[in-house]
Amino acid sequence: MITHDDELIALLLGDRRRSRALGRWLGTLEGRRELAAYRRTLGALEGLYGDAGDARHTIYYCALPTPIGRVFVAAGEAGLVRLSFRQSEASFVAELGRRLGADVVRSPARTADIVHQLRAYFAGERRSFDVRLDLRHTTPFQRRVLLAAARVPAGQVVSYGEIARRIGQPQGSRAVGQALGHNPVPIVIPCHRVIAAGGRIGGYTGGLGIKRKLLRLEGALAAAG
Repeated sequence: MITHDDELIALLLGDRRRSRALGRWLGTLEGRRELAAYRRTLGALEGLYGDAGDARHTIYYCALPTPIGRVFVAAGEAGLVRLSFRQSEASFVAELGRRLGADVVRSPARTADIVHQLRAYFAGERRSFDVRLDLRHTTPFQRRVLLAAARVPAGQVVSYGEIARRIGQPQGSRAVGQALGHNPVPIVIPCHRVIAAGGRIGGYTGGLGIKRKLLRLEGALAAAG
């Protein structure tokens, strides 16, 4: 089956013009559906190309208990900017201030929406998130990887090599793994659904135990790998 993942991602990110073959495929029902799906995913990343040179701003954060331990979330006016676990509150706050050049304020009210969605996720009541993301501090290559990873459905897994193929760099599985290792919003962008070749579990910044828990929570058979 011919797929057009890499061309669609490049087209939506402004990296490539539409080829004739892609134009013909987008005229089909399947093509229109795939384009709409990618646009919905990219719509959730509407902070993607914001101005990273803004004056110092405020980031709001809070913590919530979950089955994988305490999870910290942080968001600003442009959307969710960071999700972290296996980290102390002090180091989380310090990292936000250092990397984002922001004033960091604890605010359950400002982070209530994503906290509500995360609680529903861990309760098994939802498998995807409807939240604005601010990914201004990621690289163009990482954005391509994250966009592809965001389209892996719950309960399914793909390999690093498959993500590399989808972004048009079939020899780039190692670089894909490195990019996912710096995913600023894990779980929301489900890098845990990307595994090594041959069904092996692969790596995970949060630890393989947490990766397996997340996959089991979603019903992915690869969790036992």
